[in-house]
Amino acid sequence: MFDNEPDGATPIDVEEAADLIPQHIQTRDQLNTWEQENILFALKWSLNMRESVLDDSKLKEMHRRMFDRTWRWAGLYRKSDKNIGDPWAAISTEVRILMQDAKYWVENETYSIDEAAVRLHHRLVAIHPFPNGNGRHSRMWCDTLLRQNGRPPIKWKSADLDHKTSARQAYISALRAADHNDYSLLFELLLTGRP
Repeated sequence: MFDNEPDGATPIDVEEAADLIPQHIQTRDQLNTWEQENILFALKWSLNMRESVLDDSKLKEMHRRMFDRTWRWAGLYRKSDKNIGDPWAAISTEVRILMQDAKYWVENETYSIDEAAVRLHHRLVAIHPFPNGNGRHSRMWCDTLLRQNGRPPIKWKSADLDHKTSARQAYISALRAADHNDYSLLFELLLTGRP
């Protein structure tokens, strides 16, 4: 539907595009601007969130709040397979497993909270539960998890990650390495310089 998709972006299919709420949007840049304004409302909500983010209903609520002024399917798991992610029929199960693992890792200090957040971020991106917005959603989810555990959010350089840049290429390469259980690039990229 939209041109100029950055590498690793999930294409929006025709059926999903029909659920675009603002009808004036014609280009990827217009969509990005509109979505970013929508995401700012969700960020304010997440900063005040008191319930644990480690719950699949909160995960869906976060996505809904990030995109509810943009897409009718905001907060709903995808119903088709994509170029990335688990088969759509397995999403609900995989997200529940992710939440159970996350709770166990945090409660039992399996990893430092920073390392756990990065590993969980990768897994959520790999599941790719929503039709679109998965990267931005998983980054906000990860930051909320860190804040809820007394840690500062990661410096994502999100403007660079949503466009065709060398920062996005490094991020995508690090995610792909983590797909093969090599987290070193992702840890280096996201955790270097953490207090």
